[in-house]
Amino acid sequence: MTKPSVCLFCSAADNLSDAYTRAAADFGAECARRGWRMVYGGGRKGLMGIAAQATMDAGGEVIGVMPHLLVAREAAKRDITELRLVDTLAERKEIMIELSDVFVCLPGGIGTLDELLEVLTTNDLGIHSKPIYLTNTDGFWEPFRVMIESFAAKGVMRARAQGAYRLFPDVKTTMDAVAAHLSGG
Repeated sequence: MTKPSVCLFCSAADNLSDAYTRAAADFGAECARRGWRMVYGGGRKGLMGIAAQATMDAGGEVIGVMPHLLVAREAAKRDITELRLVDTLAERKEIMIELSDVFVCLPGGIGTLDELLEVLTTNDLGIHSKPIYLTNTDGFWEPFRVMIESFAAKGVMRARAQGAYRLFPDVKTTMDAVAAHLSGG
């Protein structure tokens, strides 16, 4: 039986708040503890690197997917289970979607937002029906929630897209929701 895979989208920036770095470390450790493979962007910097290292340190499996153009910029993390190098950002997202059973977003910048919008869009179009969970550490995703509600109120967003993601206050509740999904609950 294939191990469940949880895809993480998050920041590759260094020097973020302690709350964000704790969330990334907790996420990685929980993936390993629960026997889930972590799929992510393949970097060793920022929250991405912290989560991947925490997964590996706890005896878990990590698959990184990184375009060649980002290997130097985001410092590819090579001491993981598998690093897949691809040609484009679009290919990266496609592979991450294919490999994953559920998506989790921790705080992140424009790249994280791009990945989140890709999985929301492909969910809305019926390409996949995998859940999308946002960990709202220190209220990070509140502006996104407000924007989505505004789009819905203005009639430019279908109900399926608006309901395609769920917001959780912390890593524990996010991971409990992931577990419930993976167990069919």
